[in-house]
Amino acid sequence: MSTAPVAGTSLLSSLRPEARNAPESGIVEVVNHGRMKEGLIPLWVGEGDLPTPDFIARAANASLAAGETFYTWQRGIPDLREALARYHTALYGRPFGMESFFVTGSGMQAVQIVVRMITGPGDEVVIPTPAWPNVGAAIGVAGAIPVNVPMDYVQGRFSLDLGRLAAAITPKTRAIAINSPANPTGWTATKDELAAILELARQHGLWIIADEIYARFVYDGSARAASFHDVMEPEDRVLFVQTFSKNWAMTGWRVGWIEAPPAFGQVIENLIQYSTSGVPVFVQRAAIAALDEGEPFVTEQIARATEGRRIIAEGLKATNRVTLSPPDGALYQFFSVDGWQDSRALAIDLVDRANVGLAPGTAFGPGGETGLRLCFARKASDLVETVARLQRALAG
Repeated sequence: MSTAPVAGTSLLSSLRPEARNAPESGIVEVVNHGRMKEGLIPLWVGEGDLPTPDFIARAANASLAAGETFYTWQRGIPDLREALARYHTALYGRPFGMESFFVTGSGMQAVQIVVRMITGPGDEVVIPTPAWPNVGAAIGVAGAIPVNVPMDYVQGRFSLDLGRLAAAITPKTRAIAINSPANPTGWTATKDELAAILELARQHGLWIIADEIYARFVYDGSARAASFHDVMEPEDRVLFVQTFSKNWAMTGWRVGWIEAPPAFGQVIENLIQYSTSGVPVFVQRAAIAALDEGEPFVTEQIARATEGRRIIAEGLKATNRVTLSPPDGALYQFFSVDGWQDSRALAIDLVDRANVGLAPGTAFGPGGETGLRLCFARKASDLVETVARLQRALAG
């Protein structure tokens, strides 16, 4: 039998460490463990069970039928950028111009471009954790250093210690990454908290990377969550990253946007040109339909999530084995199980014994090690069955 190394293994050391050391996803590990299990209820990723609405798909089909299959505007077609301006004007109650919006090939590409614009090797970016791991990974791939600031966790509720956030800032800090409403915790910053974070950034000359992707999913009766738009001035250093994935059930379409000062337009255009050279026009036509015709669907999504949140929180509390507080926003219930400290092992155990797929808290950084994340953006019957399976498994 040959003992020669696997082809290419010896070449790994020649790769850039930023690429070689990009972390594996702790979520994908559990998904791979359970994806082939018959009858499994998959609540491990941030995705609902509704397919993209027909009116969005029809817009893409019409674009394809019209032959819109050529190279396009790197910043996004003007029609979509104007639609984004209209959407923001309606949502935030003040005028926005299309010059502030740049279409990207997913929210993840929006994150990567923003990170590349403001950080480089040796720079630091402060991130409250638990946090969506892709942001920290994008920072690391750019050669910068994510600095994790664990949030406080009391009786299942997360809160941000602003003093601890300030203490994490060093002369190498370039930015603070804020996700509110937050994945995976559901933490949702108040207007006063956002103002305090913004003032901290002003004092130190820092950028804010603002991920407000779940802004429509709040559970206090508000139309949206508090936003940096509510407290910032035009000269403030705030860059917004966004996606069509959540509001309009378009996770597979891979389209998002950046909101940035218009003066950054040529820089962002260049970075898009040298990565994807633009988002397909038929995808952008679908995105326009989502923005202009999608409010009834978004309303339906929010109603389903509100009911899903109730089913999950009540059902898990009834086990008397779980610590949680219903989230203020986003699409996730984060909870810990009494007697379990290793959430990775627990997530795999629940795949095997309950046939339910959850994301381990270890995937989300410091502060999340003992918890699990459950996405409740699904039909009620699935969530009722989820609760029944978890109750049986935890009772055992």
